[in-house]
Amino acid sequence: MNIGGIIKCDSTYDAIVIGSGISGGWACRELCRSGLKTLLLERGRNVEHIKDYNTALLNPWDLKNRGNLTDVYKQLNPIQSTAVDESNRYFFADDENHPYIQDKPFYWYRGYQVGGRSLTWGRQCYRLSDLDFEANLKEGIAVDWPIRYADIAPWYDYVESVIGVSGSMEGISHLPDGKFIPPFELNCIEKHLAESMQKSNDKRKLIIARVANLTTGMGGRGPCLNRNLCDRGCPYGGYFSSNSSTIPSAMETGNLKIRPFSIVSEILYDDVSKKAKGVRIVDTVSLEIHEFYSNIIFLNASSINSAAILLQSKSQRFPNGLGNDSGEVGHNLMDHHSSAGAIGSHDGYKEFYYKGRRPCGFIIPRFRNLKHKPEKNFLRGYNIQGDGERKEWLDLSGELRGFGKEFKEKLTKPGEWSVWMAGWGECLPYFENKIYLDDNRKDKWGMPLIHIDFSFKENEDAMMGDIMEVSAEILNSAGFRDVETFNYGKPGGSTVHEMGTARMGRDPESSVLNNFNQLHTVKNVFITDGSCMTSSASQHPSLTYMALTARACHYAIDSLKKGLL
Repeated sequence: MNIGGIIKCDSTYDAIVIGSGISGGWACRELCRSGLKTLLLERGRNVEHIKDYNTALLNPWDLKNRGNLTDVYKQLNPIQSTAVDESNRYFFADDENHPYIQDKPFYWYRGYQVGGRSLTWGRQCYRLSDLDFEANLKEGIAVDWPIRYADIAPWYDYVESVIGVSGSMEGISHLPDGKFIPPFELNCIEKHLAESMQKSNDKRKLIIARVANLTTGMGGRGPCLNRNLCDRGCPYGGYFSSNSSTIPSAMETGNLKIRPFSIVSEILYDDVSKKAKGVRIVDTVSLEIHEFYSNIIFLNASSINSAAILLQSKSQRFPNGLGNDSGEVGHNLMDHHSSAGAIGSHDGYKEFYYKGRRPCGFIIPRFRNLKHKPEKNFLRGYNIQGDGERKEWLDLSGELRGFGKEFKEKLTKPGEWSVWMAGWGECLPYFENKIYLDDNRKDKWGMPLIHIDFSFKENEDAMMGDIMEVSAEILNSAGFRDVETFNYGKPGGSTVHEMGTARMGRDPESSVLNNFNQLHTVKNVFITDGSCMTSSASQHPSLTYMALTARACHYAIDSLKKGLL
């Protein structure tokens, strides 16, 4: 496909933000609220809060295929089909038009629209602690984080106060408490499980999940109505997204311009100033090439795409990609594994039920290797997540037979209680887990196709074995029956926590970013999405991305005022 010629744009901004997801939205909010004229570049379409949540209020019978995907869609989109249904597929990039190359199986789920994957994320919000920030150093793995918990704690506070995180204060040192709004409540079977664990093992504790779903309204948003249809977009603002919170906040300042349908092909480097001067984009509709200029750039396109943009940004100074003197760009790709666990049924509590569809389950915080000394045959640890519920008619339909009134009554009677639980485990940062570009194969916009070469290794496999064993033990001890362990064997990418392709570090020779998320060698470029992570920990990472973004923005703003950028 022919791409149009370069159109030299004289449009100059104080800041450019690439990507509008969770971290990009936060960058826009902080930069615009400080008075900086900011351009937000998004490769996908515009999505406006409420207006463009077209399926949010539909009943199952209102959907053409009752929520099911067509066979044609599945054939054209084999990866996305594993994660979407008819009601939410509009918020996921299709495989047909956005190909990539899997050197080993890897599911790459993308959200190419304003708001990115903040519209479809799982909303779980947990702080990292010094157990996580010190792990690489103490265990001799990869490189040391250039920050500690004290550096980021105030920014966790700041972010939580804006997004609204429901949770309970627990006093767990390695899973720090935060600025919480009232938590959701465990149901009776989950409370039973928590009490059983408390009696049998004081190292493990079951608590309600901490999520960015509002149990009480705040800032003109929410509360959550317990519909659990979050991935269709929430017209009530019951959960945090760029669209419901940070982007509107930035727009209110009058300092934000959003340009959708803009694929960033490279960041432009100036040899004289030794700084980035702007970006070059391809308009996905007109195919014209534009350039925009700014004093600072925040690259927040998500881990794989951000690394790809750096690798595409070649110059005489950076022949291997912008800021890639260390050769680490694209390497150390991580994703949590979440395949292994157990399920069981319980005969009690048949007189109890629950109301609504709570948007979260429970979590058993990490309890393994809390002193950096392996208790089992693996390093690091995992948390266990799950939920308890009663079987519904869909679960029972294969067991029941009949017709008429009696059959209907059977179908509408809740089944037995069951608990499903699985471990979310840390993946170590392996240099050989990487992304790289294929210069001989291009997509429809002329961008080189991305190769993803990733696999879980012995440490992660051993951890999954322990997760199955522990999960079964917990359920059996609590009086569950028919306990079965499982390992779904999901490939990398399935947990949608890609991290690490432009890691932070203390030494420019072994890392890409410094302690304020600046490129070591190009001080006016900041990266605060998952790319920056030096290790993965076992917690869901999005809260950390947001806190690092707010911290980096305030550092950048202060540096700009002092003339350092």
